[in-house]
Amino acid sequence: MHANRELVEARISRFLRERLEPARWRDRRPLDIAAWTEPGEPVSFGEAAGREFLPFNAGQAWGAPWDTTWFRVSGTVPDGWAEADDVRPELVIDLGFNGDGPGFQAEALVYTEQGAIVKAVEPRNLHVPLPHRPGETFTYYVEAASNPNVIAGFTYAPTPMGDRTTSGSAPLYVFRAADLALLDVPAWNLARDFWTLNGLMHELPMDLPRRYEILRAMERAVDAVDPSDIPGTAGAGRAALAAVLASPSYASAHRISAVGHAHIDTAWLWPVRETVRKVARTFANVLELMDHEPEFVFTASSAQQYAWLRDHYPDLFDRVAKKVRSGQFVPTGGMWVESDTNLPGGEALARQFVAGKRFFREEFGVDPEVVWLPDSFGYSAALPQIARAAGARWFLTQKISWNETNTMPHSTFLWEGIDGTRLFTHFPPVDTYNSELSGQELARAQRQYAEKGFGNTSLVPFGWGDGGGGPTREMLAAAERTADLEGSPRVRLSSPERFFAAAEEELAVPPVWSGELYLEFHRGTYTSQANTKKGNRRSEHLLREAELWAATATVRTGAAYPYDVLEQSWHTVLLQQFHDILPGTSIAWVHQEAERNYARVAATLEAVIEDAAGTLLGSGDTLAVLNAGPYPQQGVPAGGAAAASAFAESSGSWERTDSGWHLTGPRLRLTVNDAGLFTSLIADGREVFLPGRPGNHFQLFRDVPNQWDAWDLDAHYRFSSTELMQPDAVKLEDDGRVLSIERSFGASTLVQRITLSPEGTAVDLTVDVDWHERQKLLKLAFPLDVHADRAASEIQFGHLYRPTHANTSWDAARFETVAHRWIHVGEPGFGVAVANDRTYGHDTIRDEVDGRTCTTVRLSLLRAPVFPDPGTDQGPHRFRFSLRPAAGIPEAVSEGYRLNLPLRTVSGVDAADTVPLLAVDNPAVVIEAVKLAEDRSGDVVVRLYEAFGGRATAQVTAGFGYSSVAATDLLERPVDSLAVGRAGDGGVQLSLRPFELVTLRFRVG
Repeated sequence: MHANRELVEARISRFLRERLEPARWRDRRPLDIAAWTEPGEPVSFGEAAGREFLPFNAGQAWGAPWDTTWFRVSGTVPDGWAEADDVRPELVIDLGFNGDGPGFQAEALVYTEQGAIVKAVEPRNLHVPLPHRPGETFTYYVEAASNPNVIAGFTYAPTPMGDRTTSGSAPLYVFRAADLALLDVPAWNLARDFWTLNGLMHELPMDLPRRYEILRAMERAVDAVDPSDIPGTAGAGRAALAAVLASPSYASAHRISAVGHAHIDTAWLWPVRETVRKVARTFANVLELMDHEPEFVFTASSAQQYAWLRDHYPDLFDRVAKKVRSGQFVPTGGMWVESDTNLPGGEALARQFVAGKRFFREEFGVDPEVVWLPDSFGYSAALPQIARAAGARWFLTQKISWNETNTMPHSTFLWEGIDGTRLFTHFPPVDTYNSELSGQELARAQRQYAEKGFGNTSLVPFGWGDGGGGPTREMLAAAERTADLEGSPRVRLSSPERFFAAAEEELAVPPVWSGELYLEFHRGTYTSQANTKKGNRRSEHLLREAELWAATATVRTGAAYPYDVLEQSWHTVLLQQFHDILPGTSIAWVHQEAERNYARVAATLEAVIEDAAGTLLGSGDTLAVLNAGPYPQQGVPAGGAAAASAFAESSGSWERTDSGWHLTGPRLRLTVNDAGLFTSLIADGREVFLPGRPGNHFQLFRDVPNQWDAWDLDAHYRFSSTELMQPDAVKLEDDGRVLSIERSFGASTLVQRITLSPEGTAVDLTVDVDWHERQKLLKLAFPLDVHADRAASEIQFGHLYRPTHANTSWDAARFETVAHRWIHVGEPGFGVAVANDRTYGHDTIRDEVDGRTCTTVRLSLLRAPVFPDPGTDQGPHRFRFSLRPAAGIPEAVSEGYRLNLPLRTVSGVDAADTVPLLAVDNPAVVIEAVKLAEDRSGDVVVRLYEAFGGRATAQVTAGFGYSSVAATDLLERPVDSLAVGRAGDGGVQLSLRPFELVTLRFRVG
């Protein structure tokens, strides 16, 4: 009689866990160990090897948080330990790893005595190859990083470990072993057989005979293996499993392209400096695998990470370059980093591709066609056009599998952006970007593949990730065993390009998804770490100014263009748009460093602008005003300069009456009551606020997410709010032109200053907050007497409409949204725009007041999550907003630019006026960037887009001589374009679709 199935399964699991896995090594012999600790920043191998190493023993504590300890391990290969079919000598190093995976705790890079990198040592990857012969002595150096496990147990508890100054000096780890070991190859292979079959068996239906064939085969294998003599009986165990492993897969089995990769967060629960070393460790692991597995292909994105390898580990970089040439190491993504795509501006997102593809082209001669963003927190509807304009054909993401409410209906589809551009997209049904090719994962990929009957191929990214690590020999063994195995999908090692080419061929008519890929999760990332977001927004606009004025000065005067300075500034900004930096979800160390970097970028770019202005306008005693924006402001032309006397002065002044404070200008009349609320705003004879529903509400909410503090804003935040109604003081400033309102709440204070915009078309607000709350959310609300069933939010190179209602589960899940410089709500004939200079998180809802519908626009100003940075956002902040009534989309667009590109006053110049380098005669067509060409030829490159959402014709006029002009892609390569023609007077005639993006290259000379 056969034993009970559950008992057999339990026996098999225990046998694998307690007998086979520990039997990997037949013999282990301790090595001699010495150590030297570097408590500061990491040093080179050469410097470390020359230090004094002290004796060290297994069992000793080591590693204060963020320190580096160099271990020197030495030994002699025993006689009789030659490599053979059944044994392999290797080192086994255990730094004191716990049960968590690689990337979140201690890890190390191993060097030869001569300084050559061998591979990394990490949890679940302890071995180091040993090429020495019996009788030979050897010495290796182990550069061990004692990184704290900041997210241990996923408790999200406040921790001091994310800040070097508060992390302490107590050792975190106990060094477990540095041994010379003899790998038992048959026992290791038997363990891999069991692991694969056991995983497959548990995914098969209970009534399927195949399940029981595998069960009984494993039972026989357990019986065949003597636990006291695994080396001598492992072969018998493998023989018992041979038949079930040889049984081929079904003809209709799902086809899986297994692509080796390692998601390496460019910063997260570790600082950027540690990511540099994580890249070296991971790539060293991969190269070691490639030397033994010629079919293994590994892909890695993020040009920044390759650049670090080139600069810090040149020998390792050369080895990578060799594998790129052989086709085993495949650069992908084409971006500088795996960027967030919600928050970067349009030109910044374009430059992710410009910088990334340029690096890959120059260093490796390759042009990646796959956009590889498995882990970013939702995807902008502008991305398809930007990606295609960069020469990309395909897009991969995994993160939408994290949706809380709705399941994405497609695995492979065409993603349509706001301009109509479509991008062939794959959303792997395996639901992980860190697969180990387990039976559970492979079965899930087959089960969840959504295009059954139309296609049958999906991609599985495998390899330890987030903190790096990459594929292991165990994963490759799993791929080998599931290449053609009954009951399992067919697994083939592949590359991203090979997968996409096959998927595109088999899916003749893909389904279409239109609009953004909104992640129904991590909505707090639009607001967390406000200073990081401020630094990004300001840097993007300073880069626009610096490039414009530097290009103008170069073309007009022949001055040298600061290519290197601008490139370095862009690289810094692009790096910090990584999807755990700009969203505000990294440890304190990362954000403190980011803010310092933004300050340096600002100082550098201010100097570039000053030098360019001085060169362009000459030296004298005149005061000039520069306008880097795409629209005229206060008498100053777009992209040009004017005398300061041409300024349009601010209009309107405050007066106090019994009914409150009144601000009256030629176009607006605002009334503010003693609580600091807007009770009336009249424009074009139309009232903006309903009676009893004033605007300018500051609202404080409890903000305690269920998990992922800095990431998440949960819907229940709305059920606990406090209206900050009673001000401490209301007073006039600046000769009566500014109304100041002071408030205090909790441990925080807030000062709001209200005035009219210089041209009197909008109410301008400046908000200074000294923020000292914990787990709170501060919003600013404007209930508007506008019946709008949708709101327009600016995104990159255009805007997106989202419903203000919750008719469907998809609508309801989108309760917090991202917008860039403005948001607009309107009804036929009247609308209101709310613009900002640093805010991204918004919500827009409709509610009813005495039978009338109003639309409330709220801006999220500050949060105070306690994990991973317990000091998030503490301290002073300044925000600028504008409320512009009687506004359509054109006015919303211009308001956004006005707030983010304020006029710049320059003193001590000779000429006050300068003709714009480039001009456009239709305000719907916006000049987004003016620069000199990437190839340093001196050609002028201009990027434009249609901004209002309609078709537009325009003439572009150059204020300089040029010999020819051509439409190009983002990489400044000529393309055929139906949008571009030549005007009769030598200008360029454009005919653009809604939101169409165009790049022009003017050849100078």
